[in-house]
Amino acid sequence: MRLNKLIAATALTVVMVSSVAPLDSYAQSESIFDKITQPFRKNGPKKKNKDLKKENERLQAEINALRQQLNDYIEQHEAADSIAAEMIEIYEENEDRIGAGIAADDYTPEVTDSLLNLWYSTRKSMNMENNSYNMDSVHFTSNVPDSVYIKRLRKMNSYITLPYNETVKNYIILYSEKMPTRMGHMLGLAQYYFPIFEETLNKYNMPEELKYMAVIESALNPTAVSRANAKGMWQFMYSTAKNYGLKINSYVDERLDPVKAADAAARYLRDAYSIFGDWSLAISAYNCGAGNVNKAIRRAGGNKNFWAIYEYLPRETRGYVPAFVGAMYAFTYYKEHGIIPEPITIPSHLDTFAIRKNLHFAQINGVINVPVDMLKELNPQYMHEIVPGNEGVSILTLPSQYTTAFIDYEDSIYNYQADKYLSPKTLEDIKKARTEESGRIVYKVRNGDYLGRIAARYHVTVAQIKRWNNLRSNNIRVGQRLVIYRR
Repeated sequence: MRLNKLIAATALTVVMVSSVAPLDSYAQSESIFDKITQPFRKNGPKKKNKDLKKENERLQAEINALRQQLNDYIEQHEAADSIAAEMIEIYEENEDRIGAGIAADDYTPEVTDSLLNLWYSTRKSMNMENNSYNMDSVHFTSNVPDSVYIKRLRKMNSYITLPYNETVKNYIILYSEKMPTRMGHMLGLAQYYFPIFEETLNKYNMPEELKYMAVIESALNPTAVSRANAKGMWQFMYSTAKNYGLKINSYVDERLDPVKAADAAARYLRDAYSIFGDWSLAISAYNCGAGNVNKAIRRAGGNKNFWAIYEYLPRETRGYVPAFVGAMYAFTYYKEHGIIPEPITIPSHLDTFAIRKNLHFAQINGVINVPVDMLKELNPQYMHEIVPGNEGVSILTLPSQYTTAFIDYEDSIYNYQADKYLSPKTLEDIKKARTEESGRIVYKVRNGDYLGRIAARYHVTVAQIKRWNNLRSNNIRVGQRLVIYRR
């Protein structure tokens, strides 16, 4: 009976240590056990006390091991470099911010059950035909027989396995029949962007079919911005982009650069494939993070087949691979479905220039008449229409028809109304706006948090957090909101 009570007390201790900061020493943890076991050690034969001490030591060792596993899990979870983890963080920490995360009144039971509501909500309405489809519940029908779909998928001879079932069929019909205007637009954009992606994927010896992920992520929009502040054609979150070498500062956001963002996405997918050895799982990890895919694999008894872990994946990720197959099918057989690619305005012949001085798009327009809209379309990474050559060599892309003029009048272009477009005040205002806009977040304290952990997570100091929030001590409570200016 005494042993049962001790085990119950020990279980309570496990719960307690899982919700507080790790203990500083073995002695500190041993004192907890001394207090717990004191009532049981006052009386009784020495032999029983000796046995009880051994049992205490065994249980202490088990709890230390559990505590270490818990701490390891927390560290791995916080260090996980996944787009999904970053989305979750923004949703939870920025509920009351406009333009980042979801407002508190948007949290429905369906959303709280979701890891990537962004992906889900954007794909509930995927077309320009003003139709809205909830892919969790809709069931499309088509005049095309299943046998034809299956035959066409096989004929595509994809390096990545293309399964066929009712879920996949739904997405095939969505892309090939329910959104002809949007598909025509994306087919037009693909003529320009797909060769860029193919070259990048070939460089890393990866399947070219992965290019279709940009269709799922952003509909091939290089300046797409999600409610969670994921940006670019490949929808990178800030921290993931930085970890994969993309430059983000006051003037440049390389998440919007089709070439560099594609390169980062390829490396991310390569890393995911090295973990799972399966492209369907790597694609899923791009959507919800390697941690969630690993969790699904464990729940499926270690099975690494996508359809075996399907029901254990976050709800939105379940539709990601089927959507990938659907998009790939529609891009291959669009003619059979009467879809016409939309003509694009992007010039087919381009040249690039290494810029070593600050240069404004308006200066180029003012001297050699390149339309500003065209400059923005070809150079979307420059957020304020300024190529920041003063900060290092920056690449400018121009239609080849303007190449000779740019070379001949380069000095004149740099000098053209420089005081107006590149004044010190203008540059300072841009940097100030960047700091205010992107650095501030509101963090909601969670169970087990303490200031040291939060500070380490955002690469700031405890003193800074205390100063920003007027804290007189290190005490914080669950649910408390802290303003943090992350670096």
